[in-house]
Amino acid sequence: MTHNDARKTISGGNLWGRSLSRRTLLRGSGAVMGLPCLEAMMPLSRSAYAAPTDESKRPVRMAMLFVPNGVIQPKWQCEGVGEDWQLSETLSPLAAMKSKLNVIDGLAQDNGRAKKDGAGDHARAAATYLTAARPLKTSSRVSLGVSVDQVCAEQLQGQTRLASIELGLVGSRNAGSCDSGYSCAYSSNISWRNETTPMAKETIPRLAFERLFGSGDTHERRERNEVRRSILDVVSHDAKKLISKVGDTDRRKLDEYFSGVRELEMRIERAEQQDREALPDLEVPYGRVEAFREHARLMFDLMVVAFQTDATRVATFMLDNAGGNRSYSEVGVKEAHHGLSHHRNDPETVAKIEKIDRYLVEQYAYFLEKLDSVDDGDGTLLDNSMVLYGSALGDGNRHTHHDLPIILAGGAGGQIQTGRRLQYEADTPMSNLFLSMLDAMGTPTDVLGDSNGRLPGLA
Repeated sequence: MTHNDARKTISGGNLWGRSLSRRTLLRGSGAVMGLPCLEAMMPLSRSAYAAPTDESKRPVRMAMLFVPNGVIQPKWQCEGVGEDWQLSETLSPLAAMKSKLNVIDGLAQDNGRAKKDGAGDHARAAATYLTAARPLKTSSRVSLGVSVDQVCAEQLQGQTRLASIELGLVGSRNAGSCDSGYSCAYSSNISWRNETTPMAKETIPRLAFERLFGSGDTHERRERNEVRRSILDVVSHDAKKLISKVGDTDRRKLDEYFSGVRELEMRIERAEQQDREALPDLEVPYGRVEAFREHARLMFDLMVVAFQTDATRVATFMLDNAGGNRSYSEVGVKEAHHGLSHHRNDPETVAKIEKIDRYLVEQYAYFLEKLDSVDDGDGTLLDNSMVLYGSALGDGNRHTHHDLPIILAGGAGGQIQTGRRLQYEADTPMSNLFLSMLDAMGTPTDVLGDSNGRLPGLA
């Protein structure tokens, strides 16, 4: 199948006796839908003893998650090193995924430190997290650097429907000062296209869903949503033709995939309806979701679908903005997160932050388990991905930018050995990890931020 054939719809194509391109799309009026990895996408000549081909090799995906305000480090730090180690109390929700992740100690973001710029550690933490660049202290004319996700997305441009997707749970403010004279753009964004342009993140699940599957302009998509036509209904003609022409195994995979997408649509509908019912006298913003856990997991599920269908291979997700003041009453913490992070070693306050740290790790564990439940070629979606979790603040009370809480899950298609606790020399640039991740994505670069080489020991 040629590159042009891959962009055609199923209708009109005879799939009997020929391989199906993994870029095949289902189309309908105002919608386009990717497909999961199917047996029909493997070359017809492939056998269990055949060498992998470019067409059969699954792409590597990269997701990068940001949490604000640092962590309680004694409860984060694990025991042991290498393959002989134990998860800490904070990281215990990751027990089922331990063999598929690496906890990485010793990394730092030097450009997050005050130096001559004084206060503003939270803004610098978000700004440096994926750029490792020094943010200009200003409330207007921002200047930073390109983030690792956008270095990757630029090189992958055109290979997927979206070069990257940027998600969050709290909206962005790109004007005014949010932290000691630093522009709100620094606190609200971790993804930067260039030195002066952050990538706008999507916080509304419905609109993120539309970015993945919608086509046409925003007005057309909104009109379709008014009558609540399912994406699956729109592409049903192509879907039925495809199902009739694939084998039993692929038919089961498609049934599971379509069921998952339908369930995701219904969850978005329910979340929106609950908001409308909860505030009947107010004009509710389009698609607002208040419940943290449901909001986060909707976004995680959207990323799983995006990776599963190869709609994009690069995603960023902010669980909160830098210095975020969300309260987590669902785990018994009613006070604001940022305020609590300045705990001054008060045992009662420290215990509350520990609850938040563990609760956020639980959401990360949910994402990893979902990725690991999806077959992807000879492994799972997690096996063929890299999922970074962490912060550019170590100790939120002291505003440190070294010994950062960093986890990297997934094997990048066999390029990363997992199931280890890796300890590096103190103040190793986190940007060295980024260079190694870009290598694994097949999008290498020589320098990023303050990098001084690749991070050894991952392969």
